[in-house]
Amino acid sequence: MSIIDDTVNRLVAARRHGQTTPAGGAALPDADAAYAVQAGVGRALGWFAGLPAGTAPHHWKSGGPSRQATLTHAALPPHGVWASPADARKWPFHLRGIEAEVALRLSQDVDAERAASLDVTAATRLVDGMCVSIELVDSRWAEALDAPALAKLADLQSHGALVLSTWTTFAPRDWAAQRCIVNIGKQPTMEFVGTHSLGDPAFVLPAWLRHATQGGAVVRAGTVVTTGTWCGLPLAQAGDRVTAEFPGIGRAEVQL
Repeated sequence: MSIIDDTVNRLVAARRHGQTTPAGGAALPDADAAYAVQAGVGRALGWFAGLPAGTAPHHWKSGGPSRQATLTHAALPPHGVWASPADARKWPFHLRGIEAEVALRLSQDVDAERAASLDVTAATRLVDGMCVSIELVDSRWAEALDAPALAKLADLQSHGALVLSTWTTFAPRDWAAQRCIVNIGKQPTMEFVGTHSLGDPAFVLPAWLRHATQGGAVVRAGTVVTTGTWCGLPLAQAGDRVTAEFPGIGRAEVQL
């Protein structure tokens, strides 16, 4: 059995049984192998079985620690994408990391040929909506956030679930001045200004669209991508109520 097949089988079993599994053993050789695991888990669990042939999934995450880093991407299971206010008390979390983000929505279809030509400016013109999102970070690996980087990428880059606020019309903003206010249970309020790692959430768009259209898939109008944390990764506990507010954009809420 190949390392890709073995990793798929272990992640599928972990998800089905609500357990974690060690990430040790033979390491995935590269990012292509990690993305192959993502696709294999999605097929095994039927996440995207209802999509028309040649259509990319409707919800994604994309991001990275800096503009110089290689950005990473993951298609998100649709049953774990919720409208705010959301109730996640019955969701089987092992970890409850909180990432306050801005999600973007496409206004037009994008195929591989079009994606290949895009820069950030052109890609930004394809966005018609934005909203506040809370990504709940989780792991199927026993090592959790200490698992190897490629193992985390294979596990949807440690994705747990996604909460989306009400959509508003996208317009250029001074992202360096954008405030982000996060409340987690009884923890002190956290406030951040201009802390997106890429300086502009739309920076992910060209790389994400080229990734999502590989193999001839078309990313349809209305597809959503969440674009990376503004607040680092504070941890929440079961029972916490979490809110994320970006003044001028909106507010998302989830009960854990």
